[in-house]
Amino acid sequence: MKKIKCSLLFIFFTTSIIWAQSTVDNSLNPLITGVPSLSIAPDARGGGMGDLGAATSPDVNSQYWNPAKYAFMESGAGLSLSYTPWLRKLVSDMSLSYFAGYYKIGDQQAISASLRYFSLGSVDLTDANGNPLNSINPAEYSIDAAYSRQLSEKWSAAVALRFIYSDLSGGQIQDMYPGSAFAADVATYYHTTMQAANGDAHFGFGADISNIGSKISYDKGNTSLFLPTNLRLGVSYEYPLDDYNTISINADINKLLVQAQDTMTQQEYSQISPISSIFKSFSDPNFIQRIQASVGAEYAYNKQFFVRGGYFYESQFNGNRKYFTLGAGFMLNVFRLDVAYLIATSQSNPLDQTLRFSLAFNLE
Repeated sequence: MKKIKCSLLFIFFTTSIIWAQSTVDNSLNPLITGVPSLSIAPDARGGGMGDLGAATSPDVNSQYWNPAKYAFMESGAGLSLSYTPWLRKLVSDMSLSYFAGYYKIGDQQAISASLRYFSLGSVDLTDANGNPLNSINPAEYSIDAAYSRQLSEKWSAAVALRFIYSDLSGGQIQDMYPGSAFAADVATYYHTTMQAANGDAHFGFGADISNIGSKISYDKGNTSLFLPTNLRLGVSYEYPLDDYNTISINADINKLLVQAQDTMTQQEYSQISPISSIFKSFSDPNFIQRIQASVGAEYAYNKQFFVRGGYFYESQFNGNRKYFTLGAGFMLNVFRLDVAYLIATSQSNPLDQTLRFSLAFNLE
């Protein structure tokens, strides 16, 4: 049974944030959290620009990046479905599916929701002697709802509540149980119009703190892990080239608000609250090395055809993910199709050479 449990935990943690060298590297010290699938960018628009979206123009998938943007949506309602294969080079049955939608209440308010389902595929279990037992289908999912409101003509704010469920054992592994947790997001968004040579340019700023919540446990509370509480800050500048062509330049930075385990004893880790961990994460001696950065651009023709590109950087100390992304999109009246492709430049990445898809519908 111990062999089975260790194998499954290996799958869990390798699908989290390490994805690094096969040899031991003392310079690698990423933050370990529970339910790491919550940190996977779900949609192809943000994925095509280096995994960013805190301050980009509002769209139906703003629930993940910054739900405060929904208050400035021009359309009254929308739905989106996204699909991301995971570890495509190794297996064919791991994936992230994401469903999001919103509804405007008047001109200044909106409600929104999303459902995320991360499947780890089928896992064959064996006993200590290698004899086959049965198969399980571990998975994680979350469901959330948000409310956003304009505070002025340029500012908006939002709050979101989330339920999280993670089952890594399928009920088949001794002393390992499904875990659940509750979390909240708080977000704000600012945008303004500036006069440019060829028309109106748009500047945006966004901030989002996600997954502020309880710890999650897989052994009925004996041990527990922090959720991937994350601070995301972003800026965006959209410039009109002429009446039909625009280009936007965007940038995000991210920092997990989780205290590093190597700064605490085992007893301290079990006793510290999630809120205390958030504040103590700012005193991490490796604070700068733990910041992730994304830059991306989006070219649009007549708000119908889109071409995107971006780059994501994470220090070797924090996980060593570095990759370029490419993307494209097409919008026609009631629907929009976006695709994204990732090209890794570091040794390993679970999405290397993977296509992501998003299909959105404008309900008004």
